[in-house]
Amino acid sequence: MAEPDRILRIRTVLARTGLSRSTLYRKINEGSFPKQVAISVHGAGWRESAINSWIADPAGYHQAAPKAHT
Repeated sequence: MAEPDRILRIRTVLARTGLSRSTLYRKINEGSFPKQVAISVHGAGWRESAINSWIADPAGYHQAAPKAHT
């Protein structure tokens, strides 16, 4: 059985990626870094699997475009 996908907070994401906070948010806006997921009204984090995918291929990562509803 696979382990559940953990949610990582920003300090952990910054430590694991080596990015600065401003670079991380710039990359999110560009679509070259995974987006956050809401975990509470005022809190958010990143899926560990998404961060691992980015770490495996940072230059090749591109956030998938949301599917259009028809």
